[in-house]
Amino acid sequence: MKEILEEELKTILRNIGIQNPTITFDVPIHVELGDYSTNVAMAYAKQLGTKPVDLAEEIKKKLTEKSIENIFKINVIAPGFLNFFFNENYFGGVVKEIILKKNKYGESDSLLGQKIMVEFTDPNPFKEFHIGHLMSNSIGESISRILESQGAKVFRANWQGDVGVHIAKAVWGMFHSPLSNDDKSSIEKSVIYLGRCYALGASQYEEDEKVKKEIQEINNKIYEKSDLEINEKYEWGRKVSLDYFEIIYKKLGTKFDYYFFESKEGVLGKKIVEEYLEKGIFEKSDGAVVFKGEKYGLHTRVFINSNDIPTYEAKELGLNREKFIVEPKLDQSVIITGNEINEYFKVLLQVISLIFPEVGQKTKHISHGMLRLPEGKMSSRTGNVITAESLILEVQQKTLEKMKDRRMSEKTQQEISETIAIGALKYSILKQTTGKDIIFDFDKSVSFEGDSGPYLQYATVRANSILKKSASSADQPMRLGEIPENWKTTNLERILERFPSVMERAGTEYAPSHIATYLIELSGEFNSFYASHKIINETDPTSSYRLALTQAFVYIMTSGLNLLAIKIPEQM
Repeated sequence: MKEILEEELKTILRNIGIQNPTITFDVPIHVELGDYSTNVAMAYAKQLGTKPVDLAEEIKKKLTEKSIENIFKINVIAPGFLNFFFNENYFGGVVKEIILKKNKYGESDSLLGQKIMVEFTDPNPFKEFHIGHLMSNSIGESISRILESQGAKVFRANWQGDVGVHIAKAVWGMFHSPLSNDDKSSIEKSVIYLGRCYALGASQYEEDEKVKKEIQEINNKIYEKSDLEINEKYEWGRKVSLDYFEIIYKKLGTKFDYYFFESKEGVLGKKIVEEYLEKGIFEKSDGAVVFKGEKYGLHTRVFINSNDIPTYEAKELGLNREKFIVEPKLDQSVIITGNEINEYFKVLLQVISLIFPEVGQKTKHISHGMLRLPEGKMSSRTGNVITAESLILEVQQKTLEKMKDRRMSEKTQQEISETIAIGALKYSILKQTTGKDIIFDFDKSVSFEGDSGPYLQYATVRANSILKKSASSADQPMRLGEIPENWKTTNLERILERFPSVMERAGTEYAPSHIATYLIELSGEFNSFYASHKIINETDPTSSYRLALTQAFVYIMTSGLNLLAIKIPEQM
């Protein structure tokens, strides 16, 4: 309907003198104000030398004369809005379309043929997978799925720091905290051991100058691969970390297409810096190679340090070049990180634009805020980092407390509680506008009522259970949106109809929060519908259409939650 209206409005505006008009629609906050609204009269009134409200009335008259199917009313609202009301047949057709398309409803081909690489998560081996990585993973996976729903071919990329001082700190800790058989009895225990080693090395690096020099020497030897004993510890720790990350990725529902590592891309990055040092992009400073960002309103950053080792900046330069080597036909490269490195990224993107202009034009940086917890709620094994795993377990425990009276096996409870816990965390992250900090509230996050992931999961499970109880088949015509006599369009139908627009906006703005907010509104409306209508009632001729609405609701919720990478449990 929106597309039809858009073309009609463009035709009218062209005929009265507007060249290449742009039409935008909004959804009125209050249903009584209509199903869609546009401000085109206010946008073009001045250009036509008339008042917005008069132009709106003129447009309304021309549209009314056309008798566009499924529009039963057009209102002009001061100072010049045009508000459109659709009839029952239109919404019945929407319900039918949803049921026919199932989980494909709302998908489009607006990005068909586009190749997009999305880099996210980026944990470092030998260090813990913390809540910052959980945020990046949740946002990156959701954006990837949203872009795919618009027809793009998406490549998920993971950039991991497998060389650097942080690695040397962990390896030093391994020399001073011997590995026991118990420490390596499982991957989980091995990871705990690595975390302990890193914590030891990190603390000693700050406190003891002798240790600091030893760690710096280990760092050099890791780059050179010149010490067999160091190499052995390094390779073991790297494999343990990467294997463990895969367990977490599977739990979170992510599978990467490309893994990039600093040990490889750092070599390429150093060569690039050395090449463009001679071309004047970089310059020497106190034995290091730097980029003077002040020329561009930025700040100076080191790309090769005085020990001739490439810094993170140089490694990133190699990474962003490598992306377009492995996928030479990329249309866009999206990078998702925490906002604490925004200023760093401004410098990096400036350098990329100077050296590789095409890569710079195609690269987009999206930064997210921090996930913060109420004080005293959690602690990590290193004392200063909150791990994603410990947070998931904490939320899962709270979920289990709510499920203790449910009649199900312990194994089933564990599986469902993990699904709910991960859903609770993801929703808490994705409902916020990307870039804002989040104060995570444990109790609200696991509530089955209100603004939470479990609320969305529960509404979907409840609707599914209604459909299972029904003896009607979803393939029967009466379940395909056939409007009963005297049926009045509900808010549920109106909100269902908006899903494609919400998906489009989420993709255009790289903003999963639009999906999350929409699903909360939709679930609330379904729960109100459920409370005021007896859905299964064989003596009521409208019962089959209510079941159709319920089926449509399940399809949209399933699609929407999938876009947020939130699973729906079988029962709750």
